[in-house]
Amino acid sequence: MSASPTREGSANAGSSNGNLDEKPRLSEHEKKANHIASEQKRRQAIREGFDRLTELVPGLEGQGRSESVVLKKTVDFMRAQLDERRRLVAKIEELGGQVDDGMRR
Repeated sequence: MSASPTREGSANAGSSNGNLDEKPRLSEHEKKANHIASEQKRRQAIREGFDRLTELVPGLEGQGRSESVVLKKTVDFMRAQLDERRRLVAKIEELGGQVDDGMRR
């Protein structure tokens, strides 16, 4: 009978701390290294996004990569595209064509 409580005690201890399936806790140094790597990955993704915008938005080719300039020119370009779409929708309707409601936005 004394073996049973010991097994239960070790089984409970194993499930919370010593289970082989659990990952060991990270040291402070490992946590910091993971955080730094994660932040670098996040910043790289942002840089790649801005680089992609400079490829897509006219007028940004070959410019310095000022994020505020990229964002402003992207917004200006998108507004111009939306205005152009509204103009085209109006022209189609003026000529008697029909435009789906989804294309009016």
